[in-house]
Amino acid sequence: MFLFSKPKMPAPTEALPGRSEPILNPKPHTVLGTPIAGPYPDGFQIAEFALGCFWGEEKTFWQQPGVWTTAVGYEGGYTPNPTYQESVTGKTGHAETVRVVFDPSKTSYEQLLKVFWENHDPTQGMRQGNDQGTEYRSAIFVHDEAQRAAAEKSKAMYQEQLSPAGYGAITTEIVGPPAPAFYFAEDYHQQYLDKVPNGYCPHHATGVTLPEGFAITPLEYIK
Repeated sequence: MFLFSKPKMPAPTEALPGRSEPILNPKPHTVLGTPIAGPYPDGFQIAEFALGCFWGEEKTFWQQPGVWTTAVGYEGGYTPNPTYQESVTGKTGHAETVRVVFDPSKTSYEQLLKVFWENHDPTQGMRQGNDQGTEYRSAIFVHDEAQRAAAEKSKAMYQEQLSPAGYGAITTEIVGPPAPAFYFAEDYHQQYLDKVPNGYCPHHATGVTLPEGFAITPLEYIK
């Protein structure tokens, strides 16, 4: 019988040192043609989500209406400018994260939250399916108090849907504001499923949906 230790976050003093310089010279988005690292248009907003392997999840978000650009990176840990090889050791504390830059006149943060919840299993802790480790945990990195309020409300409502379906407690972290530093991943990770159309793309959705209108009060929803 083999026993495996449960993944856990490293202490800041245990984290790898990283480096002062970014590991990526960002190129334009291979599908949308927009700069993944900016500058972003005035009035556009940033949303950042961790929901397992970032290859498939980035594609899910770049296909959404109103999304201007996407990128993948490492967020929520301690090591500055980590490499992929460092992040998978579990000694950076980062989660594989998708950055989504969107036009709020064409979509909403709430709609992106709905995509987030419905495209993974947020009850699995430090894993998604066979992908195990701190880098595969579920997290929402919020940039202002409005995002935090929407994230908290969506989490509570999604739990109301998950529990009757037999799922346990949501383990998703909601971090910020401010959101922690987002470190762009290596170029080959960016838009990976455009570059490798048949690449690895696990899907761990529960099949449970978040109701439309979750961000408004029940009375408003009835109206």
